[in-house]
Amino acid sequence: MKPIETRLARLARKGDQRAFAEIVDLYKDKLYHLAYRMMNNRQEAEDVVQESFLRVYKHLDRYDENQKFSTWIYRIATNLCIDRLRKRRPVYSLDAETDHEGLDGYAMLPSDERTPESEVILSETQRLIRDAIETLPVKYKSVMILRYLQDLSLQEISDVLDLPVTTIKTRVHRGREFMRKKLENKL
Repeated sequence: MKPIETRLARLARKGDQRAFAEIVDLYKDKLYHLAYRMMNNRQEAEDVVQESFLRVYKHLDRYDENQKFSTWIYRIATNLCIDRLRKRRPVYSLDAETDHEGLDGYAMLPSDERTPESEVILSETQRLIRDAIETLPVKYKSVMILRYLQDLSLQEISDVLDLPVTTIKTRVHRGREFMRKKLENKL
């Protein structure tokens, strides 16, 4: 028996709008969290999620039912994030200036989910780790986020990024080393 996502994809391919809506419901939060971790910007994460679903809808005929649907949709979202990160240029706004490279003042505003209580709960260590992840080169950042924040296996990451497992292992190792060196002096 095929997984629910595969059956939904098959129905959506035939034009069933409710089936596609169910796919969106199943993956919108997962893709948002992935995109937010990679982009570190709420608006860009929302844009990536929207673009991901547009591509999924447009290319449902390319989905191979022998492959896990989650792998396919994560690959689409991850590649969109990587493309955006590579193209990122410093953005400056006259009415929202900041000295953070590549971000305007609006991007630095806290998201709607933040409350004074949650800000207190966010420890200094977590902030340092998040900042260290932000400084990783894109090829390590995507692997580290998929591995440690999305909790994907090395094989799943290999499938998502379409790279050999040995390359994924190397990038996880180098990403950890990069972060260890960054955090050594701060923790």
